[in-house]
Amino acid sequence: MLQIEIDNGSGFCFGVTTAIKKAEEELAAGSTLYCLGDIVHNGMECERLRQMGLITINHDQLAQLHDAKVLLRAHGEPPETYALAARNQIEIIDATCPVVLQLQKRIKRQYLSGCEEARGDTAQIVIFGKNGHAEVLGLVGQTEGRAIVIEKFDDVKQLDFTRDIYLYSQTTKSLDEFHRIIEYIQQHIAPAATFRSFDTICRQVANRMPNISQFATRHDLILFVCGRKSSNGKVLFNECLRVNPNSHLIEGPEEIDAAWLEGIETVGICGATSTPKWLMEQCRDALLGRE
Repeated sequence: MLQIEIDNGSGFCFGVTTAIKKAEEELAAGSTLYCLGDIVHNGMECERLRQMGLITINHDQLAQLHDAKVLLRAHGEPPETYALAARNQIEIIDATCPVVLQLQKRIKRQYLSGCEEARGDTAQIVIFGKNGHAEVLGLVGQTEGRAIVIEKFDDVKQLDFTRDIYLYSQTTKSLDEFHRIIEYIQQHIAPAATFRSFDTICRQVANRMPNISQFATRHDLILFVCGRKSSNGKVLFNECLRVNPNSHLIEGPEEIDAAWLEGIETVGICGATSTPKWLMEQCRDALLGRE
């Protein structure tokens, strides 16, 4: 008989849980509610909320809205979004994750403190993150678009090591890669330049790496349930794949391939911080239905 375990540590993080709860409360009260971007990088959860009445819009559509109610998801937004909302009489339901909000404030303080330091040619505010990611756009926005984004370790070599560097990270990036970047800068920074790094990676996410690694080693087959847009999901899935090559990323139960189950005794089901528990349970139920 097939043994199936759902990882207790997988599922929504605090920030996503809060955003979804706020959306559900507004919709239950009968409000017409818009959400700026997908509330979570999981298509099935977005569809569930759409059926409840949530209307997902982009920034161009936001600019056309007036006298409406708009939810800002956990990823956060740049200052320009708040300014636009004020001009258009839009009520903001702010579900920015507290960890992201604190990071935005730190970067903004660094940028504004001693304008000649943070804005001038002497300093570089660097963000380790994914270009174009919603959270990173919000962070870069705190610097009037002047922050430098590096996506991977090799990108660090493009920095000017004769100038001051203030390094931050997107909250869901790899802790190990961040430390590699720090070490490289420390080795190459000019004696006259200042380097400061700020570990801004969310521990609720970072701690999932060792936990999910242990989980993946315990099973013959790993089903990692995750929307393919999820940055955090890619990091966690790659860790599963590293320790257990028999790992597969799926968005839902319909993607389970029966051939994967041949000769398998135990299956582990896990997911990203954007993966709802109910979706992992659906995958479990689909497996049980095959027996």
